[in-house]
Amino acid sequence: MKAGHVDVITMGCSKNLVDSETLMRLFEEAGYHCSHDPKRPQGEIAVINTCGFIGDAKQESINTILEFAKAKEDGKLKKLYVMGCLSQRYRKELEEEIPQVDKYYGKFDYKNLIKELGKNVEMACDGKRVLTTPRHYAYLKISEGCDRHCAYCAIPIITGKHVSRPEAEILDEVRSLVAGGVKEIQVIAQELTYYGVDIDGKRHIAELIDHMADIKGVEWIRLHYAYPNQFPEDLLDVIASRPNVCSYLDIALQHISDNVLSRMHRHVTKQETMDLITEIRRRVPGINLRTTLLVGFPGETEEDFNELMEFVRWARFERMGAFAYSEEEGTYSAEHYKDDVPEEVKQDRLDRLMALQQQISAEIEAAKVGTDMRVIIDRKEGDYYIGRSEFCSPEVDPEVLIPCGARRLRVGTFYNVHITDSDEFDLYGEVVG
Repeated sequence: MKAGHVDVITMGCSKNLVDSETLMRLFEEAGYHCSHDPKRPQGEIAVINTCGFIGDAKQESINTILEFAKAKEDGKLKKLYVMGCLSQRYRKELEEEIPQVDKYYGKFDYKNLIKELGKNVEMACDGKRVLTTPRHYAYLKISEGCDRHCAYCAIPIITGKHVSRPEAEILDEVRSLVAGGVKEIQVIAQELTYYGVDIDGKRHIAELIDHMADIKGVEWIRLHYAYPNQFPEDLLDVIASRPNVCSYLDIALQHISDNVLSRMHRHVTKQETMDLITEIRRRVPGINLRTTLLVGFPGETEEDFNELMEFVRWARFERMGAFAYSEEEGTYSAEHYKDDVPEEVKQDRLDRLMALQQQISAEIEAAKVGTDMRVIIDRKEGDYYIGRSEFCSPEVDPEVLIPCGARRLRVGTFYNVHITDSDEFDLYGEVVG
């Protein structure tokens, strides 16, 4: 156990990661040394930033809290704190069930943790954080909360209403990140395309990204977590016209059957969804789309699921994730629908959907063999340098594997890579030029 050392463990999404990075800066300004997600915890203080999105994520967070609570009981840890989505929603229950934790914080009051330790550090408004990502890319949170009330989703219960950050503050943070060596900005929010509505009733995401693209040193901007309803199509013009805005869009669709979409309260129809995808691909030729789909929602029939499968065959998403429905207390579906799709049916549908996507992904990646791509190197792993093209987000998307040879490559540097081979998800290539 190292005195003055803090271990910060982040569960869940990149939005939580930004909060952890912010907290780590406060700790370091207060004189502590921080480690993030250490393989072997060694600090006298541990902070667990929890996820409360779906059942599996909640259980993983609880198991991690229990593991560190045991370490504290065994004298391997002096102080244990918990923050994030799970404790935002279940603070009282957690305090009763796991009292070994010194204090629980939610998603918005965690900065008070430093005061709990007797340190008086004020958070500057410069957006600086202790980056836990490779120094050439960073996540940038432009808003918090969500005004959507999809029937299955607990996020609005946890995060509250949508609140956009001021544009000037966001752009200052981008300049600070670039000054620190960041070349690639991953723009994130619960609902990216709603940015600005809470300020003046208008969507300002296209304007924000356009201004962000003007900042010298920003090589790539990647957009995550858009929503299909009332999608701001002027954003497509920005993606198409600005070379440093990646031809990539992460837009969660969840389903395609009108029956399921209506029950989900998605406020979009099958035809509107298909029209939007057609328009996106027309206005941004070559764009890679990532989506997330949900199977086994209450009332989903085999006919609904087959409709979803046909839609995936039609849309041919370059990247796709999927998960099976799990009932979340407090949501509309938990209170008004019966969870009537058996677990084995949910899993079967999930397996069939992902098998289809694997086939589609293999075909799409194979079509890239013989082309040249601009690739940034993320790391060296075994006999390969691992990089990404503009069509790939870190950690979730396919990568480009380049054999280690006579030429030494630098992490965080762009190279022109000729694609020589592919498999279901990844590409293989060699540096040219």
